[in-house]
Amino acid sequence: MTVERMLSEEEHSTTLIGRVLQEAGIEYVFGISGGHTARIVSSFGKHKNSLRMVLVREESLAAVMAEVYGRLTRRPGVMIGQGPWVLGNGMIGIIEAYLSSSPMLLLTDFSDAPLFHLHAPYQQATGDYGSWDARRAFGAVTKQVMQAHEPVAAVQATQLAIKHAVSGQPGPVAILFAQESLGPVKPDSHPCLYPTRYYLPPAPPPADITRVAAAAKALQAAKRPVIVAGNGVRIAQAYKPLVALAEAAGLPVVTTAAGKGIFAETHPLALGVFGTFGTEAANACVGEADLVLAVGTKLGPSDTAWENRDLLDPTRQTFIQIDIEPRNASWTFPAEHVLVGDAGQVLLQLREAIDSAGRKEAGERRVAKWRKEKGYFDQPGYFAEDAPILPQRIIGEMMRALPDNTIVTCDAGENRIMMTHWYQTKQAGGFLQAAGSGPMGFAIPAALGAKLVHPERTVVAVCGDGGFSMTMNGLMTAIEEDIPIITVVLNNMALGWVLHGHGPVATEFKDFDYAAIARSMGCRGVRVTDPAELASALQEAVSANKPTVIDVQTSLAQSFADITSPLAVAAAPKRR
Repeated sequence: MTVERMLSEEEHSTTLIGRVLQEAGIEYVFGISGGHTARIVSSFGKHKNSLRMVLVREESLAAVMAEVYGRLTRRPGVMIGQGPWVLGNGMIGIIEAYLSSSPMLLLTDFSDAPLFHLHAPYQQATGDYGSWDARRAFGAVTKQVMQAHEPVAAVQATQLAIKHAVSGQPGPVAILFAQESLGPVKPDSHPCLYPTRYYLPPAPPPADITRVAAAAKALQAAKRPVIVAGNGVRIAQAYKPLVALAEAAGLPVVTTAAGKGIFAETHPLALGVFGTFGTEAANACVGEADLVLAVGTKLGPSDTAWENRDLLDPTRQTFIQIDIEPRNASWTFPAEHVLVGDAGQVLLQLREAIDSAGRKEAGERRVAKWRKEKGYFDQPGYFAEDAPILPQRIIGEMMRALPDNTIVTCDAGENRIMMTHWYQTKQAGGFLQAAGSGPMGFAIPAALGAKLVHPERTVVAVCGDGGFSMTMNGLMTAIEEDIPIITVVLNNMALGWVLHGHGPVATEFKDFDYAAIARSMGCRGVRVTDPAELASALQEAVSANKPTVIDVQTSLAQSFADITSPLAVAAAPKRR
């Protein structure tokens, strides 16, 4: 078979950039037209049946939407805009993609003026004297930075950036377009251009079969094994392989906070999140385990309750670790069995290598024992009548009123910790939070991105009044782009995490009516002060199929300290 060329007639590089995205299966581009990239955005009209440009009101929204698209689809989420503002305003999503291994493409520019690049022209990012250096700046928070100074390079850089974004451990890749790179390309260009499919990486190879066999043998010999699953399972879309192995081997499943939502917490083998803000049942099961199968997790300090040895200890527990990136294996704890590969593929390899007879029932008995002894999503506060309303009651009403397939996105702060601890997910993929950087202002754009990927599912953004204030302009995009998300604001008139952790200085807000603000934008807006009103407010929001904000007057009586595991308290570094 011969390889054909990409072009049979002259085309503009801006048109070809859109064609490359289309050939890679990318459906959305998020951002604001500006600088040299405005010429790329203008060309998207030629691909309007297969490539949708989502215009946002500020770059941070585009960055988070792109990061979430990449995390949920395994295809790069694409953000476009002018260099300084993609980097400056978009950092919230870029650094999240970098730390959470989400495939992402940044289409941006040098904002250069070619004839005057040595004379410090306005906004220039070439790194010349009097200019800022975009290559160095983006290089600190991306896997790779590509630069294009001529039209052929603009097309090739886009193809190679997609390849780099999804190969191995995924992540964000930036392309810096010079002004002169956005021009015509001839069919006999040199270097030659070829279709994008040749640049897409093949499926990763399976893990070494001898290593898989040894790990399977250790797994079957263990008396109290457990799975610890992280965000890497989501990146790999390995929900079904995780269930298949857990059921076949009778393995209780706990997740990291970043991995919450990858395994239904209603499953008879589920024990919820473990670690600093985990459930008592999950921590107890991990603490007694003689073998830990860690899948797609870096096992950071918050996951491990500051590496408390009563939770995880390689001197008394055997570790099997699955990761796409060899450098992540045995990073935090020595792993006797390292399986390098795609999480879904390796989980299926292990499933095929074990004898499953009678194991599922034994695992379910272990899980039932810990749920009975330690409790499991049976918080009395789910029905509390307090006003202002307790966070547990808000979360309890969400669990009762929302459809099973709902996707919840969370912001940073105390509201996220409470959702992580008290909200029970009912289907895989039902919970999403910033897995690596934990920024405020994440929930609303994350919900917008998730709803575009899964239009058939109810999507709810949960945030505090602080986080809502940062990105409530995302509701304008929800109206303009017809993205019917629901936003629940836990309005306690404070930065709860900071207030409870450090005191009242610069932590308290006035009481704003966020429902009224939402209505002024064209959304539905409901203010709830009585816990009895919550159920109907949620049910009506689900059926309305229109962007809706539910502003809930929320109590400060509960704090993150109330749900911090004693394991984390005991092992946390002491402040001097």
